[in-house]
Amino acid sequence: MELLNDMALFVEVVKAKSFRGAAEVIDVPNSTLSRRISALEKAIGLRLLHRTTRRIELTEAGQIYFERCKRIVDEARLAHEQLGEMLEQPSGLLRVSLPVDFANTYLAPLIADFAGLYPGITFEFDLTPRRVDLVAEPFDVAIRMGEPEPSHMIARPLARLSPHLFASPRYLERNGEPTKPSDLAEHQCLYMLKTKVWTLHNGKETVEAEIDGRFRLNSVGMIRRLASLDMGIAMLPDEIVSEELADNRLKRILPGWCGAQTPVYAITETRLLPAKTQRFIEFLKARLK
Repeated sequence: MELLNDMALFVEVVKAKSFRGAAEVIDVPNSTLSRRISALEKAIGLRLLHRTTRRIELTEAGQIYFERCKRIVDEARLAHEQLGEMLEQPSGLLRVSLPVDFANTYLAPLIADFAGLYPGITFEFDLTPRRVDLVAEPFDVAIRMGEPEPSHMIARPLARLSPHLFASPRYLERNGEPTKPSDLAEHQCLYMLKTKVWTLHNGKETVEAEIDGRFRLNSVGMIRRLASLDMGIAMLPDEIVSEELADNRLKRILPGWCGAQTPVYAITETRLLPAKTQRFIEFLKARLK
């Protein structure tokens, strides 16, 4: 049992990349943690960590040992939590990284519904466009839009969103309504930085429509807002502009055409998930579909 406990301590040190960071996470004195890892290395007969004044690095043996230990620790934690779930609903702190605009404009009411179903869960949300490090940072899951980058992380598909073209009724009154994709070149378009064309398809053909406009942005929320303020044409998923469509602040144009689908994924470090994380992912997948 002492060996299993030391394996768990070793995993926390590697994840935190320092003894001090791991000591703070698991509330164990730094000196005790260092002594236990040294004893573990002595028992194994191999050095597992290279220690410097600021951080630690895995040796070749340490990397192999960490990969095995982490699976064992995750299995043990999951087994413990699953037994507890037989007596009560999922509970605990759920840490989630979310894309800023998608979370604000669409996920917020879904999260509110999920919170109502599971009152024992508390939440910590980090709304950020950056790709968080699920190994070094304490997140249970990251929700991301777009195809995931190749990695050892586990990517679970949640939905595929089809973007369409929208403009405000007042903008269309002032500037006319485009009837074909090539007309977009004569309009004020609201588009993301580094975008030069919009790729559109109608089920039969695919075209690249040239676009221009006074506003180039890196925020979907700002594009949506400017479109509703009569500043131009936007290409966004229906889910992002559902409120504006319901209030007639935006109108869909070129209804036979849509952009390339945008996938939405839940990214986790491991397949072994506690109930709070598993239920959250399952809930989003069901509601996003």
